[in-house]
Amino acid sequence: MSTVAAPRTPPTPRTAQSPEPARRGTSSRRVVLYVLLVVLTLVFISPLIYMLTTSFKTTAGAAASTPQWIPDDPTLQAYESILGTSGTPVVRWLVNSLLAATLQTLVILVTASMAGYALARVEFRGKKIVFGVIIATLFIPPVILLIPNYLIVGRLGWLDTLAAVVLPGAAGAFGVFFLRQFFLGLPKELEEAAFIDGATRWRTFRQIILPLSRPALVTLAMLSFLTNWNDFLWPVYVLFSPENQTLPAGLSTLQNANAVRYDLLMAGAVIASAPVLLLYVAAQRYIVEGVGRAGLKG
Repeated sequence: MSTVAAPRTPPTPRTAQSPEPARRGTSSRRVVLYVLLVVLTLVFISPLIYMLTTSFKTTAGAAASTPQWIPDDPTLQAYESILGTSGTPVVRWLVNSLLAATLQTLVILVTASMAGYALARVEFRGKKIVFGVIIATLFIPPVILLIPNYLIVGRLGWLDTLAAVVLPGAAGAFGVFFLRQFFLGLPKELEEAAFIDGATRWRTFRQIILPLSRPALVTLAMLSFLTNWNDFLWPVYVLFSPENQTLPAGLSTLQNANAVRYDLLMAGAVIASAPVLLLYVAAQRYIVEGVGRAGLKG
């Protein structure tokens, strides 16, 4: 009598380790990271928020010993006073600053892009020496050039004019260096293909290189605009008439005349900060991309 063997039971497969602990640890780290980012954000923007709320306070509320984040009786008194006084033409100062910063930014973009492209792609004798001299100027403190620039501006007859705050800083070494590094990261095959198709160097630069360099150009434009917008010392030296002042220099006179009017001072600071903040919000995508792609090549 034959016996039937019992069927073998298949071996039980080893169960993989549950990913729940790893996921839990990752989630915890992410929560901690988000909390830290929120705390840092609040630390950085709290002065801006307090500046904004103080500008809507009354004179007594702005000078109160106990700080108040939210004014009890919001008012536009500070803005009406600062914008409606003939002795403090804030709107004229704002227009002067916008014109000066915009014009200098445009000139910097033109000069820096052409010089940076020449140093990145064009071969000529003494190229490394020229680039080294340009980089060396970055180590010169700007205050040393104050008197020479003043004498040059005076000889040219530009004192107390908009040209005095536009042209002296319109050929900075940083812009040349920054764009050169960006151009070095662009593939040469694009230019070689354009040359084969009969394009000139200028046409290649204008129709191929510049469109590809939009992030770097926007980043340099933002930095140049901020530098001119925040400049205080040079406009004080070369602009004499109250109506020709830029915003930082003009607001300094407002501060001297209204040392205890904190509501006026904060209103002036809001007016000075608003264009820059709006510009950064509009251009932040290009700025991040431009800084990320402008490596230290070559």
